[in-house]
Amino acid sequence: MTGTEIGLVAIAALFVLMVLRTPVAFAMLLVGFFGTCALNGVHRAGALLLTESYSSVSTYSLIVIPMFILLGNVASAAGFSRSLYDAAFAWVGRMRGGLAAASVIGCAAFSAVSGSSVATAVTIGKVALPEMRRLGYGDGLSTGAIAAGGTLGFLIPPSTGFVIYAILTEESIGRLFMAGILPGLLMMALFILTIGIVTTLNPSIGPRGEAMPFSRRLKLLGEALPLIIVIFVSIGGIYVGAFTPEEASGIGAATVILIALFKRALSFEAFRKALMDTVKTSAMLYMIVIGANVLNPFLALTHIPALLGDAMNTLGLGAYGTLILILIAYVILGMFLDGLSMLVITLPIVFPVIKALGFDPIWFGVVAVIMIEMGMITPPVGLNVFVVKGVAETVPMSTIFAGVMPFLLAMIVGLALIITFPQIALIIPNTMFGQAAF
Repeated sequence: MTGTEIGLVAIAALFVLMVLRTPVAFAMLLVGFFGTCALNGVHRAGALLLTESYSSVSTYSLIVIPMFILLGNVASAAGFSRSLYDAAFAWVGRMRGGLAAASVIGCAAFSAVSGSSVATAVTIGKVALPEMRRLGYGDGLSTGAIAAGGTLGFLIPPSTGFVIYAILTEESIGRLFMAGILPGLLMMALFILTIGIVTTLNPSIGPRGEAMPFSRRLKLLGEALPLIIVIFVSIGGIYVGAFTPEEASGIGAATVILIALFKRALSFEAFRKALMDTVKTSAMLYMIVIGANVLNPFLALTHIPALLGDAMNTLGLGAYGTLILILIAYVILGMFLDGLSMLVITLPIVFPVIKALGFDPIWFGVVAVIMIEMGMITPPVGLNVFVVKGVAETVPMSTIFAGVMPFLLAMIVGLALIITFPQIALIIPNTMFGQAAF
């Protein structure tokens, strides 16, 4: 068999392993190791496994993963997510569908400390869904808003998706974090607009909340202020150049722990659980990085990425035609794979094509993350839908999927705007770091 034929068999085996529920990290390790064995022998494969396992996780930039995850876990354990949600509801709850809009705002704010869509959906869902049910909100709107709002955790920095993308493509984590700010705020605004449209068409599914006096709104905003300050210190510090993303992650985690201890909002047992959850999640992500770094050299040996790029060029679709073809492939894969799996499997193949077409790699990072966000709420394997189902156990899956459809349309509109106007993603990183040489 030729190297390309071995590569095609290996890719098929990779998908079979994932269908059989093999964790994506170990599926990539197995395929990368045995594929390299088939091409270069067991000794070269063993050397690759040894060197990549060490070098990939000893990268200093990876420290942002456990630090930001710890920040989010401590904030959740200390109940700070509730204060974010209450503050958002105090200011927008009087609107029609205001409770759903507050949930989206709460998701966006919590995303800025957690970096995880699943953690965001679970944390805000536990707080918001009982309140929306109490006030008579439609199940589709309430669960759809949480599922869609949770996806912002993958786009608004500090995003684990951007960290993995940066490591796999050797791009700047800081630039990617900054590139996610405006697209994240745009998606949040589109979600709120969607809620306004849906509740205007059907007022019964999103009744207005109770009006609050101005003093009460200020009080609730003040209660959320400590965590808001943490967000501005960590992300704003990166923007003004006060510290690097790695330093920001440590400063943010330390600050939220000190605030929680000062407010006596964190018991020893809750802190221990937050640490253990951080270790488990970080270990999973580190294993994915190792698996990707073992798989990628094997794919390079098969020449499949180069052949795919040549094949796309021969189609004569042009740069944007090829981009649309890649995005369609992401939509299809998103129906069956979780976000991180899709990212680490496709990037070694797609990224060289994107660079050859002349697209900005930071901009494509934002586009790829949005496509992964869409996959999180599309049937039949929308991860965030299953997460919300776990919180709202009595709501049928069909109702949740129907509820996310308007938000999926909003994400398509947002993606189209970012493709049409790339500066939405690039203006902040280019202002901060200067125009990238590409």
